[in-house]
Amino acid sequence: MSVLIYTLRTGCRRLHGGLRLFPRAIPHSCKMATDSHWLSAADREQAVMELNAAGWVTVDGRDAIFKELHFKSFNQAFGFMSRVALRAERLNHHPEWFNVYNKVQITLTTHDCGGLSKRDVQLAKFIDNILLSM
Repeated sequence: MSVLIYTLRTGCRRLHGGLRLFPRAIPHSCKMATDSHWLSAADREQAVMELNAAGWVTVDGRDAIFKELHFKSFNQAFGFMSRVALRAERLNHHPEWFNVYNKVQITLTTHDCGGLSKRDVQLAKFIDNILLSM
């Protein structure tokens, strides 16, 4: 009973042995948390047009963009992914990606809003700039 009361008061849960688990912070609603990341219809259309010109394609059935990249070696592909991972961590916006040897497939979308956002456009442009420098 005292564990249940403690849980209700503090929001954490005690496990056997006295360990405590704290729940993840509950994010604000998507609209409140990411207003600054939404794309207007005109901005979205312009961004998608620019990204299409750079080789990104829209994903059927999802509000997302996709690009497949081929590198000379696994090391080059992994180095590229490491650079993107560092930026993604700084932006707190992480890609969906898949890697086999020298191939990297990237899908960008903002899950908490269910579609493309300014963060996706920003990360896609960063990715394209890395590719230009390789």
